[in-house]
Amino acid sequence: MFLTPDNKKTFRAIILLNEMINGTHQFQTIANGDDSVLEPLFIELMSKGYVQTSGMNYQVTAKGQEVFDTFMKRYTEYLKVYDIFSYVDLESGEFAFARYFDFTTDEAWADFTNNERFDDLRIAVAIFKKIDPAEIVFMSFINENRFDTATTGWQMDLVSDNDWNEIEDICKTAIKPEEVGEDAMVDMIGQGSELMIKLLEEEQQQNQNNPGNTNGGDVVEEETVEYYQPYYDPYYVSPIWLLPLFLW
Repeated sequence: MFLTPDNKKTFRAIILLNEMINGTHQFQTIANGDDSVLEPLFIELMSKGYVQTSGMNYQVTAKGQEVFDTFMKRYTEYLKVYDIFSYVDLESGEFAFARYFDFTTDEAWADFTNNERFDDLRIAVAIFKKIDPAEIVFMSFINENRFDTATTGWQMDLVSDNDWNEIEDICKTAIKPEEVGEDAMVDMIGQGSELMIKLLEEEQQQNQNNPGNTNGGDVVEEETVEYYQPYYDPYYVSPIWLLPLFLW
């Protein structure tokens, strides 16, 4: 099993914290309507100190904010480090993201990446680096806005097993490191990391060419590139992935 009961609680809690921190929904302590199905999770979050009551509503605590910030740092790394392995041609060694800046529309990029010659190796890379593959799939769902809290009935979708069963199935059926081979994995991750740095440098260059950018922004971009350089080592994992999120 890739997706544990604690995984489910963690991922559901992340969605709730995100809505409480960045959304507009107010979750009342006496839940009613669609929110009522979330009450057991809120009770557990409150018992662990991640949320508290404020008047008639739940409020994120400093401890809850810290957990969410840690997750968002990991999510940012996912987008930079792991998403690049979502379209890889294992036969030719081509990464679709090598041509990312060649496309000016999402539709053109989608047409290019939908080619069946590309395999999704994000889970293989996660397992190789000893990172929870279920969290990687969960992040991909977030990136695809699969947990849209603006839709009616999202609360029931969150507590049902549909999305979580799909995450488990994706983890089970995904290409694994042993199918690729260790030497090929090391080579592939090395190539992907080099490409990632090149893309970051290209992004930095484009930002510098943007008249609206400031020198301070350039410094941030340079620091970002430097931050990701340890990933030249195929075995490297940032320490933020080793921190537990919630302690259930």
